[in-house]
Amino acid sequence: MTDHWYEYAKPDHFWMRRRFEVMRNIMDLFIRQAQSIAEIGCGTGVVQKYVEDGYGLPVVGFELNESALKQNCSRNSPIYCYNIHERKPEFQNQFDLIILFDVIEHIADEGGFLESIRFHMRAAGHLLINVPAHQLLFSGYDQAAGHLRRYNIGSLKRMAEKNGFRLVRVTYWGFPLIPLLLVRKALVKFRSSEQGVVSSGFDPGSKLLNSLLMLLSRCELLPQILVGTSLMAVLGKAK
Repeated sequence: MTDHWYEYAKPDHFWMRRRFEVMRNIMDLFIRQAQSIAEIGCGTGVVQKYVEDGYGLPVVGFELNESALKQNCSRNSPIYCYNIHERKPEFQNQFDLIILFDVIEHIADEGGFLESIRFHMRAAGHLLINVPAHQLLFSGYDQAAGHLRRYNIGSLKRMAEKNGFRLVRVTYWGFPLIPLLLVRKALVKFRSSEQGVVSSGFDPGSKLLNSLLMLLSRCELLPQILVGTSLMAVLGKAK
């Protein structure tokens, strides 16, 4: 993830808030049942803070970007500068819920990454994952953000099953934002710098526009399996 993205991905950003709303509305039971939660790629701790505020639960945060960790806004959650491929014994089979939000699209070796995630999960654990949806929407913004791919339900299911997981629950979300992503795809072609691309593609620009986009993003019924700008799913270990 480019450092420029963290400049805009604050707790009050409409997309960050909407992502947590989807998580809470669709995946609520899995969070409430979890006794030990971790987030891989916790960044500046926005999801950790949301879970702390919404559920009163700590979320262990793992992150490789030291700059992001220094900006972490969680209050009650431990954070570690940790590469999950290290597979430290103290973290083996420790978590019954692992959050992986907008991370795996940055990873070239999906299989090796998911194998390391399994090392940290309990036998009956679940992986809560969010990824960008539909390769048709792939643009210069995705490249600037470090995305290697976007997913649909079929490709996510194949990736899961290939690597010892099963698809438990899934939904697209962000349907009302599709026209904006198509406009973004055209506009970012005129931006030359990485920061300029990320800014024009993710920064609402004003509090008013941020509020209006929040309202727009809520104009959808979930769960749904047709189309969206993002895809959220729960994966369980295959038996």
